[in-house]
Amino acid sequence: MPKFKKLSEFGLVPSNEIYTDPLITNICVDSRLIESGNLFVAMPGSKYHGIKFLEAALENNAAAVLTDEDGFNFAKKIFTKIDIPIIVSNDPRMILSKTVARFFGVQPSTMIAVTGTNGKTSVANFTRQIWECLGKKAVNIGTAGVEGAVSINLSHTTPEPTLLHKILYEIEANGVTHASIEASSHGLDQKRLDGVYLTAAAFTNFTHDHLDYHETFDAYFNSKLGLFERVLSPEGSVIINMDDPKGLYIYEVAKLRGQDIITVGKNNCDLTLKSCNFDATGQQILFSWRDEIKSVRLDLIGYFQAMNILQAAALVIACGEQPNDVFDTLSELRTVSGRMQLAAKRSNGASVFVDYAHTPDAVETVLKAMRPHVMGRLLIIVGAGGDRDKSKRELIGEAAQKYADIVFVTDDNPRSEDPGSIRKSILLGCPDAIEIGDRATAILTGVDALKPGDALLIAGKGHETGQIIGNDIFDFNDLEQASICVATLDELLA
Repeated sequence: MPKFKKLSEFGLVPSNEIYTDPLITNICVDSRLIESGNLFVAMPGSKYHGIKFLEAALENNAAAVLTDEDGFNFAKKIFTKIDIPIIVSNDPRMILSKTVARFFGVQPSTMIAVTGTNGKTSVANFTRQIWECLGKKAVNIGTAGVEGAVSINLSHTTPEPTLLHKILYEIEANGVTHASIEASSHGLDQKRLDGVYLTAAAFTNFTHDHLDYHETFDAYFNSKLGLFERVLSPEGSVIINMDDPKGLYIYEVAKLRGQDIITVGKNNCDLTLKSCNFDATGQQILFSWRDEIKSVRLDLIGYFQAMNILQAAALVIACGEQPNDVFDTLSELRTVSGRMQLAAKRSNGASVFVDYAHTPDAVETVLKAMRPHVMGRLLIIVGAGGDRDKSKRELIGEAAQKYADIVFVTDDNPRSEDPGSIRKSILLGCPDAIEIGDRATAILTGVDALKPGDALLIAGKGHETGQIIGNDIFDFNDLEQASICVATLDELLA
């Protein structure tokens, strides 16, 4: 654990008439986990305000409380006297992030962040892979947990500040010098990254997702914009996908703040993807770095993967590595788990892929990217998560029907919703699809339908190893299921 600090060392001033300066032994947002000497942070939540659990925090000997004005007023109504300092802020999430960063005090010396609707995991992972090829001890942090020199499972793409900085402290102690992190819109909106010092940040794209949380596209985009307007310092570098319409807006913001900019795209960019020649197992790409032409073979499927790799390369260059050294590593990069990953091949040569695509744009992008690699029919299995943005379900169905030859609609993670109603919403966009509720049966049916030259994409869950039904998580892995189905069917035909 880091060295304990007095409350005053964090620059926190009590709003109540308590002038003690307690030693802070940890920072905690869960009253049940409070231990003696902890700073309890009570913020508004999705259901309750954290201040409602103040009594439990006091019983567990919290040393001080950080909250907002509503929390402070509630505490004064409930308790006639509180004998510990209460710090009141109009932005407790920001103060939490910065206070936790000061408490732990260290992070890997080079850190970058990636935001965008799609591609965050791939760009962050490819960035880590490039660093490793250059001899750096590196990790990526995000949807798949912590990967690389250290492995840790995570429940959120962008961890809460208390967990995030504990992880950064621990990996730095283990010698990790470079880290890439996915900056989700939820994480940015809740200011989880505001205490992290970044060398560079990247914008991948902006499409339909998470309207269940943000409600409007403007709110959704503004949350992502916070990475460049607020989290990344003016001394940082910004990598922008200029093929996305929002790229120009990010460019103007970065320019106004005086940040260094590296543009990536297919037309007149610092790093320009000029062409991709596809084959069954990958592609030969031609690109230019500030007018110097380069060529490299990638054992990866899809134009979008080439773009992801170039954005990762730009991030590493922005962090100080020599461009030619970076480009020399690109042929060594490997598929990110659950991202356009080849799961199995049938004895007739047909391929089965798994991808995390769970938005309309991602489904469209991955299907269009697969098409040049597929000689026969393109099949897809799609679903949609329950208790999530309902407005995208029909659009997922539309994208699947438009760009695939055969569509199977199945269950993803229905959570508390009725799976049948979710499938019904998707089917509005793909009325010709085959509906099979059980995911394992859908995968078996899709694999069984494959003819020579065909390819099947199992979309939506990617790297995930469980299926959430109600409040339960059942073991389920698309990669494993696809492999089992291929092996079983091919054995029957042998």
